[in-house]
Amino acid sequence: MRRHRPRPVVPSRGQGPVERVRIGPVWLDAVTFDEALDEIERLAVSGIGGAVFTPNVDHMVNLARLPAFRAAYSRASLALVDGQALLWASRLLGTGLPEKISGSDLVPKVLERAGQRGLRVYFLGGAPGVAAEAAEMARRRYGVAVAGVDCPMVSGDGEAPPEVIDRIREARPHLLLVALGAPKQELFADRYREQLGPVVSLGIGASLDFVAGRVRRAPAWVSRAGFEWLFRMAQDPRRLARRYLVDDPRFAGIFLRTLLVPRAERLQMRKSP
Repeated sequence: MRRHRPRPVVPSRGQGPVERVRIGPVWLDAVTFDEALDEIERLAVSGIGGAVFTPNVDHMVNLARLPAFRAAYSRASLALVDGQALLWASRLLGTGLPEKISGSDLVPKVLERAGQRGLRVYFLGGAPGVAAEAAEMARRRYGVAVAGVDCPMVSGDGEAPPEVIDRIREARPHLLLVALGAPKQELFADRYREQLGPVVSLGIGASLDFVAGRVRRAPAWVSRAGFEWLFRMAQDPRRLARRYLVDDPRFAGIFLRTLLVPRAERLQMRKSP
């Protein structure tokens, strides 16, 4: 009979400490998909606000070489494992995370929850027109209260024009979907966290393209098999081939270095904010 590796027991974030797992330079929250949704809602409605990132292998490679990116991650409210490779890596390290929580799966559920709870959502980034299309789709499909839409020019270090920050602050959204690509979106969320007030900023990469219907998602079985990267590269080889074929294989070294760290130093309990 096949034996299944037990999943870690993870207390609810609202009730006490939460287990976190280290892979490379970043700590990942060991929460289930539903627990992540509940925590995002709690941060939004309580007025705490925060930043939610969804690290994947590409993030890991860039985190290893970009101090500002690591600093932004160190201040994140949630870091949710986005990618089958990281999930497998956590299990090979003996610190298995409960499940993959990809941004492309999370965003539709966040929008659905926002519509149910009356949370205002601001859509930021993407290619010209994508944020507006995604916002309209969210309004029609989920009943989302759209607080605003913007497609600004943002520098590589996450700096945006002051008027953009003013518009977001004046709109007072509960949730800010930041689709600028990594590491720009994480640097933006971290840079303006205090100025924007109690908003939950989610770094969501290409997820607005999926919501808007501009890009087709990989079938579920492809994602479960760990080949979503290949599906995406086939759709946009010019932009993604170097990332997946040249840059991301460097994760193997990050994994091996993590393997040398004692297990006790790769686990952490953190109290709720």
